[in-house]
Amino acid sequence: MAYSAILRLSSPACRYIIHQSLPPFSPLLSHVLSPSTIPSNFEYCLVISALAPALFSAVGGGGALLQDAGAAVLVIGGGYALVSTFDNLTRRNLIEQSLSRKLVHILSGLLFMAAWPIFSTSTGARYFASLVPCINCSRLVIHGLSLATDEGLIKSVTREGKPEELLRGPLYYVLVLILCAIVFWRESPIGVISLAMMCGGDGIADIVGRRFGSLKIPYNPQKSWAGSLSMFLFGFLVSIGMLYYFSILGYFELDWVWTIKRVALVSFVATVVESLPTGKLMDDNISVPLASMVTALLSF
Repeated sequence: MAYSAILRLSSPACRYIIHQSLPPFSPLLSHVLSPSTIPSNFEYCLVISALAPALFSAVGGGGALLQDAGAAVLVIGGGYALVSTFDNLTRRNLIEQSLSRKLVHILSGLLFMAAWPIFSTSTGARYFASLVPCINCSRLVIHGLSLATDEGLIKSVTREGKPEELLRGPLYYVLVLILCAIVFWRESPIGVISLAMMCGGDGIADIVGRRFGSLKIPYNPQKSWAGSLSMFLFGFLVSIGMLYYFSILGYFELDWVWTIKRVALVSFVATVVESLPTGKLMDDNISVPLASMVTALLSF
């Protein structure tokens, strides 16, 4: 069976944790993570979406705990690899900082949510998953307060390259990830839709708006018709795509005609909220998922 993805993680501590969590597979991982088999500046962690449940269940007693711990380590590695990749692209001037920031905004939340199925069915699985954004939350606070410096992190997720920006939009973003993972998890489509709107819809709206947003919305000159239309369309499509992903894995049973109508309504409301001139009062990373949650709660 093929591996679904290979992610990079430069941390000896991670290798130790993986080896402790997966003793039967330590020889294989030792070879995969050995300096002789990989570039010196990166080390690979395997995200085995299709294979992970079978591997972790093979550990035996306490399999759920080990599965969740191992899954958390792998997702943390994926998050590190994602930010590092766009940081490298930005430093090499292969991609604009604003585009890099938005791609991280779009992909990190969606990939985090897409990784939920590799966690176990135990009641504590959601808390292990929430460790991933919790760790990112602590990083944002530490660097946002200038207690430590990480230029790569700052350039990847801030608009103006100022550390204090980490305590606003990026921090709100990871707090929403924590909220959706703990409260909704894989048990409700509400969290899935809310994250899809925040990550996919709002993220795409900014990218499209910056490039094709010459025609502004009358009540908010900071927003454009192109950005709002793209938010509605992509927020809707990403939501449907993620709902289908979880439904084929058996987490949701949905009436698709009914669901499509409700998701379209949520997307419309989220788009209207995002277009309002309330940026100085409430960040989009709060207003968009909050509006999506309320509308989805009422609709579903």
